Amino acid sequence: MMKLTYLSLFLVAGALTFTSCKKKGCTDPTALNYDANAEKDDGSCEEDLGPIYSIPTTFTFTDANGNSTVSYQGQTDRLNQLSEMTALMGTGTSTSVNAQDLKDMYANVGDNGNGLFSFTSTKQLKNKTFAADQAMFEGWMDDFAAASQDFAQTAASGQAGTVTNGTDTYLVDANGIEHKQLIEKGLMGAVFLNQALNVYFGAGKMDVDNTTAEDPTNGDYYTAMEHHWDEAFGYFGVDTDFPTIIPSSFWGKYCDKQDATLNSNADMMTQFLTGRAAITGNVLTDRDAAIAAIRTEWEEISAFQAITYIDDCLGYFGSDQAKFLHAVSEAYAFAWNLRYAPTETRRITIAEHDALMTLFPTNFWNITITDLNNIKNAIQAKY
Repeated sequence: MMKLTYLSLFLVAGALTFTSCKKKGCTDPTALNYDANAEKDDGSCEEDLGPIYSIPTTFTFTDANGNSTVSYQGQTDRLNQLSEMTALMGTGTSTSVNAQDLKDMYANVGDNGNGLFSFTSTKQLKNKTFAADQAMFEGWMDDFAAASQDFAQTAASGQAGTVTNGTDTYLVDANGIEHKQLIEKGLMGAVFLNQALNVYFGAGKMDVDNTTAEDPTNGDYYTAMEHHWDEAFGYFGVDTDFPTIIPSSFWGKYCDKQDATLNSNADMMTQFLTGRAAITGNVLTDRDAAIAAIRTEWEEISAFQAITYIDDCLGYFGSDQAKFLHAVSEAYAFAWNLRYAPTETRRITIAEHDALMTLFPTNFWNITITDLNNIKNAIQAKY
């Protein structure tokens, strides 16, 4: 009996000795300090919390000293230039507009649109438009100005002039095209969307310094990469606390119009904030994910807005010719803008886009229900 007791104590002591010799460490394979050789967890595991950077609720970023690192004045200038061009075109329903005036504003002659802008800036819209498209826009300006010479005429097929539904009046050419919409919405795509998604989000602008402030002595506290991101945001044309404040024009306005369908307000702002914060935190994989998300959503906003206007056309068909022609012109412009979506994420090829645009008849007075449904179906097939 005594021998059995001694033996039992010996075995217990041996087991305790064996246990105490196990290597201690972090045994959680998902932890930052996981030790594959550890046999006993010692509570030292460090959780992988992901990227360490803070995402603000508004587009407000500062350096360690509290200096703002956000700047996109050039983009604001171009948005204001297009606003004032659009305002001038708005007078075409009651007075003749000179084509050269629009072209001078487009090229910002004399840094003030040849005296037509209310402010001075060295920026311009023309040199940010693809060279191949500049003549197209200037041709639309010629067409608009020619139509404005007949502002006092009631428009009809083959006759430029104005159409009205009692509350709204629109200037159209002899083919029923409202060139004001093609110019304004077209430049939203050719300049604002294209510059943001292709240029500033492209390798040439994102593959730059992200460690040194450009010129703190001159108030430029941002890195080159931060600044380029901000310029892309500037072309989106929203307030720093969007969507608390909804703009009345350009992409922010239409982002809000598609919000119920796409959740675009929160999606776009969240990605702009996340990408910028990721740049400041130097987590470029997160930046790139935000770029892809913004590119996709921005293209969808244009596609869904085109569909919205086609649906409006179907509703106005045969009952409100003024609103109908206005909506067709808007639909054409937003469909055209799909051409500028980045190749990395574009849902429609250039050949498919060319085919889409041919579905719009040359004379909008002659467009049919079948034409409208064919246009809508072609867009929906890709989006």
